[in-house]
Amino acid sequence: MENYFRKENPIREKSFEFAVRIVNLYKLLTSERKEFIMSKQLLRSGTSIGANIEEAMAAFSKNDFIFKNQTSYKESFETSFWLRLLHRTDYINDKEFESMFADNQELIKILTAILKTSKELNK
Repeated sequence: MENYFRKENPIREKSFEFAVRIVNLYKLLTSERKEFIMSKQLLRSGTSIGANIEEAMAAFSKNDFIFKNQTSYKESFETSFWLRLLHRTDYINDKEFESMFADNQELIKILTAILKTSKELNK
């Protein structure tokens, strides 16, 4: 876990930047495209990824660390769902979808690696 607390932390930075992009997409969806329901769900799940990663950094135990990262992992999958749905219903275009979806998939891959390593070390 000690590497996780270094100042430069890829998952922390990537999840924060992804949350910023989610907030900006939410603003676009609500102000210009007049979509309020799905975009709110996307806002919640997409920003929750980084929030739970931050909580994992303050974990009191290895199990707590794993739990918070598992929550981020699940929120990433929920975010994938909302991105796909917004794309399929033409609220976001191909370029917006592909960029956001790729960033989210990268977070899932990193979280998968963190969880795999953490669970192996926790045996």
